[in-house]
Amino acid sequence: MDNSKSKIQTKLTFDDNVIKKIAGLASRNVDGVLSLEGGMLSNLGNRFRSDSDPTQGVDAQVGEQQVAISLNIVIEYGKDMRQVFQQVCQRVQQDLERLTGLEVIEINVQVDDVMSKQEWQAQASGKPNSTVDTENKVK
Repeated sequence: MDNSKSKIQTKLTFDDNVIKKIAGLASRNVDGVLSLEGGMLSNLGNRFRSDSDPTQGVDAQVGEQQVAISLNIVIEYGKDMRQVFQQVCQRVQQDLERLTGLEVIEINVQVDDVMSKQEWQAQASGKPNSTVDTENKVK
């Protein structure tokens, strides 16, 4: 009788939406990021959606060991965009690598708009993704 245990093969994979959600939530936690914006079709879809979508404005290319992220953001007027960019990259990379073990090899951020917090709140009122805001913004 053979007492040695055979090794089982295991593999952990992530759906692209899981990666997008982590990146979206991480970047929304950075002070100066008002929202993430999708393209025209995504924005049109928001008019008919009743719940928030933390993956909006996030695109991910997910491999077995690496990931590349693209974000489309709206930044608060008066904030140093370079500093916001650096904080977004740092937070997204840290959260993705800590939570998934995947190596982040690329992060692209496109600033789609800049507006005051009041202007954004007036425009975002009633939109589903206006509620995807967490309390722990990185400053």
